[in-house]
Amino acid sequence: MQTRLDFYKAKPAAIKTLVTVEEYIGKSSLEKSLAELVRLRASQINGCAFCVDAHTTDARKGGETDRRLAAVVVWRETPFFTDRERAALDKRLASFEYRLTAYSIFSGA
Repeated sequence: MQTRLDFYKAKPAAIKTLVTVEEYIGKSSLEKSLAELVRLRASQINGCAFCVDAHTTDARKGGETDRRLAAVVVWRETPFFTDRERAALDKRLASFEYRLTAYSIFSGA
């Protein structure tokens, strides 16, 4: 496996933006379990294996089931998510949090 770049050195402004988004989410009324599902979905969309692993681990620690975690990638095709969760998992919403940051980190833009 090839070592990924150190994004803290490569794009410190992007990391600062990501930290700001995380702080906002932490202060919001969004329950932690749903926020973690959104983080997982965004990581799947962005193709970040490290982040998928981290958010899956955090979601499990928060009580999320393996069945639902496995189904996040195909959430539209399963009966496991509420309407509210489905809205949050929608690609346009889930990717909004991280898309620009991840793009600038991983593309070198």
